[in-house]
Amino acid sequence: MAEAADFSIEQSSDDAAIVRFTGNLAIASIGDLDQRLQSLDVAVEQLDISGIAHIDTVGAWLVHRTAKQTGARISGADADARQLIDAVGGVDETEQVEPVHTTSLNRFLAEVGSGVVVAFTTLLHFLGFVGQVVKASFILMMNPGRFRWHAVVQHFDMVGIRALGIIGLMSFLIGIVIAQQGAVQLRQFGAEVFTINLIGRLTFRELGILMTAIMVAGRSGSAFAAQIGTMKITEEIDAMRTIGVVPAEALVVPRVIAAVIMMPLLGIYASLMAIIGGGLLCWIILEIPPDTFIQRLREVTPMTDFWIGLIKAPVFGAIIAMAGCFQGMQVEGNSEQVGLKTTAAVVQAIFLVIVLDAFFAVFFSEIGWD
Repeated sequence: MAEAADFSIEQSSDDAAIVRFTGNLAIASIGDLDQRLQSLDVAVEQLDISGIAHIDTVGAWLVHRTAKQTGARISGADADARQLIDAVGGVDETEQVEPVHTTSLNRFLAEVGSGVVVAFTTLLHFLGFVGQVVKASFILMMNPGRFRWHAVVQHFDMVGIRALGIIGLMSFLIGIVIAQQGAVQLRQFGAEVFTINLIGRLTFRELGILMTAIMVAGRSGSAFAAQIGTMKITEEIDAMRTIGVVPAEALVVPRVIAAVIMMPLLGIYASLMAIIGGGLLCWIILEIPPDTFIQRLREVTPMTDFWIGLIKAPVFGAIIAMAGCFQGMQVEGNSEQVGLKTTAAVVQAIFLVIVLDAFFAVFFSEIGWD
């Protein structure tokens, strides 16, 4: 059995003590040595470990800590013991970090700068992704046999058919709100009849398509990001690349095509539902008969408003689909990323749709389509 660790105190001539260790300074033999060393009430000038038969890391740490607390020097250590004590002493050395004094302005500027860098980096990656989608589309046009028609039809159902209920209800209620607010404001000037102008032009030109795009972004764009993100987590996309299938051709292009084709149809449907809602309120509140409402609507709503909506719709559809697929492709690591990228897809799609809608508004105004 290993000899238990112990120590003795030898008084030196200058009123300082020498602590001499004996036995085995190992974890199994230390016992209460630590408590006894902590309770020393004499000045220690030297720790003599020449009488130690064996020392391990715990024993070396005990000697080093005692020497550090008492200011004593260590003597009697052979090469191995000295190396072990120096090693545990090196771990004990803490790096002194000078405090960084930052102000609220500095933190604000740092956060703004970081946000700008992230935004530009994301934009560059998104533009690269758009280039990949365009390239994949041209390849499929040159090789139509590789095109997945069943995938497009499936996404027609998800993007279009299954969205009719919520988009119809939302548009119907928006039409009622526009008519009600317009009637309240125009009644002050005795111009309630111009509520029809407001409903017709605002619905076909702006809100019909814009609100549909926002609904599709929240419904289908998030679904695209979640589906592709889950496939990234489960390594299905890596498996597709392994067997020679291009993910952009198999996953992205069918979704983009489905969104581009369905957005104009959904936009027209949403505009008609908003017109019905507004006409119903005009009939009930303003007592404008449906035939008069329709006749007035045809007179005050130019065809350019209808064409503007049709031009914007496929662009919005492409942006929504590519934003969802792009964020889905960015998923890495764990399932938490799926939720984060899904949220980012919706935010990015809605932001881009509103920015493009503002651009279209200025553009069509400049070319005379007022």
